[in-house]
Amino acid sequence: MRILRTPDDAADGLADYPIKRRYISIPSGDGQELRVHVVDTGDSDASPVVFLHGNPSWSFLWRHQINAVAAAGWRAIAPDLVGMGMSDKPSEMADYSLDRHIDWMRSLLFDHLDLADITFVLHDWGGIIGMRLVAEQPDRVGRMVISNTGLPWRNINEPLPEVIEASGPLAEFQAFAAAAPVWEPWTLLPMVMVTEPTSDLVSAYRAPYPDQGLTVGSRAFTQLLPPPPDNPMYPANYEAWKVLERFDRPVLTIFSDLDAVAPDGWKPITARIPGAADQPHTILKGGGHFLQEDLPDQYTQALLTWLGVPT
Repeated sequence: MRILRTPDDAADGLADYPIKRRYISIPSGDGQELRVHVVDTGDSDASPVVFLHGNPSWSFLWRHQINAVAAAGWRAIAPDLVGMGMSDKPSEMADYSLDRHIDWMRSLLFDHLDLADITFVLHDWGGIIGMRLVAEQPDRVGRMVISNTGLPWRNINEPLPEVIEASGPLAEFQAFAAAAPVWEPWTLLPMVMVTEPTSDLVSAYRAPYPDQGLTVGSRAFTQLLPPPPDNPMYPANYEAWKVLERFDRPVLTIFSDLDAVAPDGWKPITARIPGAADQPHTILKGGGHFLQEDLPDQYTQALLTWLGVPT
């Protein structure tokens, strides 16, 4: 595995982005180490609120919520997933898999930081990774907030179709992402937002990728998408759901009404996870997939209110 690295100063000076950040080394899985970039701010002795992002984002997505949670007295932790943001980036598409992403975040959050009483705040791929981690070690988790994501499920006891063909808009997008000579994650912002991204916002999403080779982690995520029934995530997800169906600590969904990626992701969560019963689930009006960018104040207020912080 050849590991690429974004210059350490690439994220300096971004508006509203916390300056209390650090790097933590974790095993790569092939005998090397990876540096994971982590926002770690607020009261270090307080219970942690852990924010996990997806694609094509990085911890910058959570800046407003991080600042608000830290100001309210919590410890706010937001890693950049390996291959994204300021974290190290294995250089080949084949270096990435969902299982590896879960291993990397387990190593960071559980093995290195040894976090407990975690409040997970999950979005996009961060939802899949985070919910799998919750299923692995539920006793570490006090509650979850899940936004515009879900944990894909298939009954693995049912046989696969004899013919599995990739077709439709998603398959076309995956083929394009795999073959495109240039991959620029920041150019996807208009697809995941309702409001027009400003030039400053686009620049912030571009900041960790001064070189085209550094975008490989984002491109790789596009190939891990779950719809085909033979996707390798389904057996482990199936087992994870058995645990989540017994998870009785509080679970809140905050979704948006104009999300085209996971518009119904909240339905199995509220139907199948006991801790989601009788919670004030919210669908915010006027937000796309990146509701943290479209509706930052509304999202922050919904989160803080649920955490019991006066707003």
